[in-house]
Amino acid sequence: MSKKSKKTAQNSQTICLNKKAKFEYFLEERFEAGLVLEGWEVKSLRAGRAQLSDAYVLLKHGEAWLLGSLITPLATASTHIQPDPSRTRKLLLHRDELSKLIGAVERKGKALIPTAMYWKKGRAKLEIALASGKKAHDKRDTEKNRDWQREKERIMKGH
Repeated sequence: MSKKSKKTAQNSQTICLNKKAKFEYFLEERFEAGLVLEGWEVKSLRAGRAQLSDAYVLLKHGEAWLLGSLITPLATASTHIQPDPSRTRKLLLHRDELSKLIGAVERKGKALIPTAMYWKKGRAKLEIALASGKKAHDKRDTEKNRDWQREKERIMKGH
């Protein structure tokens, strides 16, 4: 009985994923960042009301900021304040990670894309990836490979 509850607890650690990121970008190196959140945002994240599909990370004045993410406020959690669902949120990274990211973004022209948001030891964490954009022909190749893998699975299942 305890094993089952432990397993479901591990599965519920993910808050949201950015599924578009793999299709739009070549994801290279991944980093884990903490988030500076307000109380109502934490309650909304626990309810799973977050989106990362149009989000990106901006480096400004030696700090990392999450822009474009949407955390929908709960009606019960935010009665006394006016919450902004798409406000800019500060990311918490180590100094050496920040300097590495600043170098890659400014010199190599990479982008920082949030790929997943999850819970770790009771704290909300954001996985960001150093990425370079895909061209249209790269996206077509990705789609073709995905279709071929699906077809191959169908053929193997039939035998």
